[in-house]
Amino acid sequence: MTSRPTPLRTFRQDRLHVQIYASRLEMGQAAAADVAQRMQELLARQERVRMVFAAAPSQNEFLATLAGWPGLDWRRVEAFHMDEYVGLPADAPQGFANFLRQRLWNLVKPGRVECLNGNAPDLQAECARYSALLQERPIDIVCAGIGENGHMAFNDPPVADFNDPQLVKIVTLDPVCRMQQVHDGAFATLDEVPKQALTMTMPALMSARWLYCVVPGPTKTEAVYRTLQGPISTACPATIMRRHANAILYLDQESAAKLP
Repeated sequence: MTSRPTPLRTFRQDRLHVQIYASRLEMGQAAAADVAQRMQELLARQERVRMVFAAAPSQNEFLATLAGWPGLDWRRVEAFHMDEYVGLPADAPQGFANFLRQRLWNLVKPGRVECLNGNAPDLQAECARYSALLQERPIDIVCAGIGENGHMAFNDPPVADFNDPQLVKIVTLDPVCRMQQVHDGAFATLDEVPKQALTMTMPALMSARWLYCVVPGPTKTEAVYRTLQGPISTACPATIMRRHANAILYLDQESAAKLP
């Protein structure tokens, strides 16, 4: 990519910066350009950058652009992911760590990669282990998406808690969330989608110094509308981004179609 795409429209909703692009590709490229620039700025003044990544087809263009970005010292990046299914085979392509290995980590070789284990014999202990890793130092950057029900990571409306005392927890997945995995082509039927997952909580995600949220496509139109126009509530967990000091929401024309 030679130049950062120009948004069709920008505005703020409360504290959240919103940018709308002509296409899904331009949206992903713009987000990657901004994340790469932030990484370079941080690496110029600190030894390491700690980043959390979402794993979903909505992130494909963003991840592909970021993976090819020149001049980033990934050896000084500590990479985490925000959620993982419980009980999938370790090599299942639907696994979120496997998704990120294929699309980013194996390409750029971060200096440190920490993965949630959805097959751990003691899932509570796994949540505690990952929480301790997250607490070693502040998270610099979260690269996120929004689900069809407004979730972030696997914080679906029934389990999302803006004041959650935990950083990582076991959750039962909402039927809308599980059906999204079918819509995304990850699973052929609803019965194949796991019913439980491990997830970073909303306070863990919102603790990041910088948050970049990439949300393309017609299936996210209603969630985007509720995120920006509805009340700040766990009924649509993504609304909490409107209180974050340094958050940007990237949309394409399809995901922004219901906005006034």
